[in-house]
Amino acid sequence: MKALTFQGIRDIRYESAADPVIVAPEDVIVKVLYTAVCGSDLHIYHGRESGLDTGTVMGHEFVGEIVETGRAVKKLKKGDHVVSPFTTNCGECYYCRIGLTCRCERGQLYGWVENGHGLHGGQAEYVRVPMADTTLVRYSAEMDATQVLLTGDIMATGYFCADQADVRPEGVYAVVGCGPVGLMAILGAKARGAETIFAIDTIPERLEWAKKLGAIPIDFQERDSLERIRSLTHGRGADGVMEAVGSSSAARLAYDLVRPGGIISTVGVHTSPGFPFSPAQAYDKNLTYKIGRCPARFYMEKLLESIQAGQADLRPFISTIMPLAEGRTAYDRFDRKEPGYLKVILKSTEGV
Repeated sequence: MKALTFQGIRDIRYESAADPVIVAPEDVIVKVLYTAVCGSDLHIYHGRESGLDTGTVMGHEFVGEIVETGRAVKKLKKGDHVVSPFTTNCGECYYCRIGLTCRCERGQLYGWVENGHGLHGGQAEYVRVPMADTTLVRYSAEMDATQVLLTGDIMATGYFCADQADVRPEGVYAVVGCGPVGLMAILGAKARGAETIFAIDTIPERLEWAKKLGAIPIDFQERDSLERIRSLTHGRGADGVMEAVGSSSAARLAYDLVRPGGIISTVGVHTSPGFPFSPAQAYDKNLTYKIGRCPARFYMEKLLESIQAGQADLRPFISTIMPLAEGRTAYDRFDRKEPGYLKVILKSTEGV
C-alpha cells in the first residue's frame, strides 16, 4: 500500500509500506477513505517528540470501510463505514468505564511505533485497528465522511475543552489559539450556551473564522489586547480560559486572562518542562487548572448524532482536500499556517 511515513525531522514521505494484517482476533482492517493532518502531528514533524521509528506510518484521524475482520469481532462486519478516535479503547477497563477512554489500560495511539512496538497510523490506504468492536464507531454511508472524520479528534477535543472549563451561559470565556481545535472549542462553548467568548490569535484568517462562529476576535499582536478583555469584564478577567495551543506562552496568557477562582482548560499538546506560573501564583489566584488528552471515544456517538441532525455543520472548517500523494506538501503548508490550510484532509482512496 501507499502511506505517509516518518523519515526524520520535517521529512514525511509518500511511499510504499507493508500492508496491515490481522494480528489479534479483535482486529479489523480498514480501507481508509479520508485522513487528516493534525496539529499534534507537527510535534513529530518538528522533532519535539523523540523515539519514533523511521518508517512509522503517520496520522491518527481517519474514516473508512472495513475490508477484513478478526474471528473475535462481533459488532462490526465487512462493508461497515467506520470512524476511529485517535486512540484505541478496550471498553472494559476502569478508565473506559468512567469515560476516560484516552487512558485505556490497553489503548494505543495511532501513528506511534517505537523500538518496533506500537501502532501504525491512518495516513495510508489501509490501517489495522485493534479492539475494533469498542474502538470504532459506525456511521451511515450517506453521511458526509469528511465531517464524520472530525469527530474522532478535533471536534471531540474542542467540546472536551469546553466541558473542562465548565462553560455556562452567563459566563465570560476566552479561547487561546484559533486553530482547528480552538475553533471547535468555540463551538463546544456555544453548545453549552456561552454568549460571551473572546477568541485570541494572531492570524487574520483564524480570527475571521472565530468571528463567524460568534466569538469576539482579539489580535494578540495589537497593543493593550489583554487590557481590552479586562475592561470588558469589569477588570476581573475571564471565568474560564480554553487553551488550545500547547506552549508556555499560551499557558502564561491563559493564566493572565483568567479571573481569581476561574478555570483554565488546556487541551493543547504540551512539551514544556514546567509551568510558566508557580504553585504560589496558582494558590494566590484560587486557580483550577485542568489539562490532558481528550477521551474522544466517549464523545463520538453524540457528536455524530449532532451532525446527522444538522445541529453542527463542520463543512466550512474543511479548508483543503488533497490526494494522499500530496501529503508532504500538506504538512509543509499546514505547518506554515498558509491561508486556506486551516484543516487539511487527505483523500486516501481514489473515487471517493
